Amino acid sequence: MPALVNGQWIKGDVAASEMKDGAFHREPTRFRNWITADGVLDKEGTPTFKAEAGRYQLFVSYLCPWASRTPIFPHLKGLENIISVAVAEPALGENGWTFTNLVDAGQKAPPIHYLHQLYTASLATYTGKVSVPVLWDRREGQIVNNESADIIRILNSAFDGLTGDKRDFYPERLRPEIERWNAVVYDNINNGVYRAGFAKSQASYDEAVRDVFAALDRVEAHLADHRYLAGQYLTEADWRLFVTLVRFDAAYNGVFKCNIRRLEDYHHLSHYLRELYQFENVRETVKIAHIKAGYYSIASVNPTGIVPAGPLIDFDRPHDRERLMGKGIVMR
Repeated sequence: MPALVNGQWIKGDVAASEMKDGAFHREPTRFRNWITADGVLDKEGTPTFKAEAGRYQLFVSYLCPWASRTPIFPHLKGLENIISVAVAEPALGENGWTFTNLVDAGQKAPPIHYLHQLYTASLATYTGKVSVPVLWDRREGQIVNNESADIIRILNSAFDGLTGDKRDFYPERLRPEIERWNAVVYDNINNGVYRAGFAKSQASYDEAVRDVFAALDRVEAHLADHRYLAGQYLTEADWRLFVTLVRFDAAYNGVFKCNIRRLEDYHHLSHYLRELYQFENVRETVKIAHIKAGYYSIASVNPTGIVPAGPLIDFDRPHDRERLMGKGIVMR
């Protein structure tokens, strides 16, 4: 992946820095700070950032499933007027994630044309990959967090005092079940499609694609008699799975060669996907044209750059999930 080395931008192929022995290994994120209601020290004694309206900004791409987890939560938690969102162009250019129209990132940063400007504004000598999402502090001019799993939990609770929202997508009593499914989904589905798509050896691809479909089969069986992953309640585990499912037939089935079956071939998964897509304003975070343009622009997996016309998928079709008992969302 194009990256920064001592604050200097180095061009390169997408995912090139994350390949080892023909297999894809995701590089860990580096900025892991937290936002809390009062901005005091956390349980480990680490300073946190205070939740304030208008102070924070999300930088995302509708291409990236990891990044697309994060703009879902402002819709779910009523944060549209609390946190602003800037969306990158769908294709990774030679300068990385690009914003065609300059983005105001506050007084301590220049107008942002390339995402890597946020990284060097935070740490002038930063070395590593430059990825979305970024949760940015406009007042202090620094990255708060660039790990999507952290960011959705921050958005789930930190700003409740400002909005009065009481919905909890990571309720304490369901956390063991949520974490169990998060592990299955992350290793084998979220990251599994990337391991298949970027594999440089037949053995690496074969292993990855087997993992993907074994996990999809497992989730399909679970959803036959469970409304959601954690049972009767909609939780973060469902949204972490959703972002991969909604891209599956449009991108991963084709460009990443995850083609043993289409997602549409799974009855329960496809109906579950439509229920989540139709939930409140979540559909506003799904841009199939961005998804296809971005994935099919990756030269290492699609040298011609040709973007396919299909598939035609109607996520607004009726679903049958109401046949299963569901209790909605846990309230604090």
